[in-house]
Amino acid sequence: MKTLFRSVLLGTAAVAALAAGPTHAAKDVVFAVASTFTTTDPYDANDTLSQAMAKSFYQGLYGFDKDMKMIPVLAESHEVTKDGLVYTFKLRKGVKFHDGTDFKADAVKANLDRVTNPDNKLKRYSLYNNIAKTEVVDDYTARVTLKTPFSAFVNQLAHPSGVMISPAALKKYGKDIAFNPVGTGPFKFVEWKQTDYLKVAKFDGYWKKGLPKVDTITWKPVIDNNSRSAVMQTGEAHFTFPVPYEQVDTLKAKADLEVVAAPSIVHRYMSMNVQHKPFDNPKVRQAINYAINKEALAKVAFNGFAFPAEGATPGGVAYHVKTGPWPYDVAKAKALLAEAGYPNGFETELWSAYNHSTAQKVIQFLQQQLAQVGIKAKILALEAGTRVEKVESWQDPATAPIRLYYVGWSSSTGEADWALRPLLYGESAPPRLFNTAYYKNAKVDAAIKGAQLTTDSAEKAKLYKEAQEEIWKDAPWAFLVTERLLSVNNKKLSGVHVMPDASFAFEEADLK
Repeated sequence: MKTLFRSVLLGTAAVAALAAGPTHAAKDVVFAVASTFTTTDPYDANDTLSQAMAKSFYQGLYGFDKDMKMIPVLAESHEVTKDGLVYTFKLRKGVKFHDGTDFKADAVKANLDRVTNPDNKLKRYSLYNNIAKTEVVDDYTARVTLKTPFSAFVNQLAHPSGVMISPAALKKYGKDIAFNPVGTGPFKFVEWKQTDYLKVAKFDGYWKKGLPKVDTITWKPVIDNNSRSAVMQTGEAHFTFPVPYEQVDTLKAKADLEVVAAPSIVHRYMSMNVQHKPFDNPKVRQAINYAINKEALAKVAFNGFAFPAEGATPGGVAYHVKTGPWPYDVAKAKALLAEAGYPNGFETELWSAYNHSTAQKVIQFLQQQLAQVGIKAKILALEAGTRVEKVESWQDPATAPIRLYYVGWSSSTGEADWALRPLLYGESAPPRLFNTAYYKNAKVDAAIKGAQLTTDSAEKAKLYKEAQEEIWKDAPWAFLVTERLLSVNNKKLSGVHVMPDASFAFEEADLK
């Protein structure tokens, strides 16, 4: 990609560089994306982009519509026992894998057995390790028994990692399945040049008649923001996400391009390590929330394409409770700091989980806001390797060096469990999950656990409300903003949009 986008700057040479890549068909759509893919195996991916790309060739039992409402895909329906332990799925008939084999219940068993086997060391093991066993009842009926009741289980199956891979392909390729994906999706895998492109082609045997409408999709990693904007302006790509906020006006000025700001469930926050002074004091944490002007943050760092966080979970997530936004009040912040014993503030460190331009703007803004109330924060935008070492892989909570931490989260199950449990449950501290506040509240833990166990939706809503209200009051985070998701497409392209969880929907893609 480095060579390719040097040629972009040279104008006509860019065409030659692209011509040297994959052959373009009559309807070849090019997606320019912000990073390379880690894998084509969703069960072994932690990044949203790799899972989004894998929708080309993979589908799950359930999925989400454009509003993150759960819909059946390869399953037609399910039943659950009163004790919440046994789920029986009726499967769609007439579906074929790209290798010509039929999709049947043996595929459900093969895939769930694979991810729940700890020996396979798949990254998404923790999502599915509550499964006790998966059984084939008949060709089109599968039964899954859980170890403990888990009310969000079907939402979990709708997570983009929960796909059906051909059992024949799993047997044939084994650990090399990531280089030979075989699913039931609208496109079949063609080629993956890891730093240059991944190409998929129309699957003529797709079970949804009339789809797909395009011949191929070529996914091109374009790391540099300016280069990603450039390939849209030259027509070399038909769609890109994310769009750098500073590029919006330039792209809007192009008559053949459309900039879209989509709603999201991408929540931005700053966690505070409550195991260490002064963040063990709730008055300090509340003061920090009062000290930050969220409206101004949205304008300064996100060019207006964000709005103040309205709760511990973003709107659009099932069981979200609106408890905010937290008001901006410098005088109140100073008073709370004085009450907590810090009338002159204190010194600390603020890390960012990202080092891109928007994140840099965010932490610089937060640094300035905190300085107004006497909190002197040294800022550091972490490289990926340092983030893994110093944050995500840290073993001992007592010695964790993290203090203030700017990061974001998207609940790709569309439900409050995955918006709260990985981030705010007492047993979810790194390296297990992502509770970077090292927050533990017995009431919150009991509510989250209770919501998992109940099969009564009204009781579940009540428990999630209790948890979110307690979290808001406790303020283990500075609740910042919920983003709008910016993408740009060539007006010749239709049927592609960004989902609220920052993945893509492109099954209906068409090119004029």
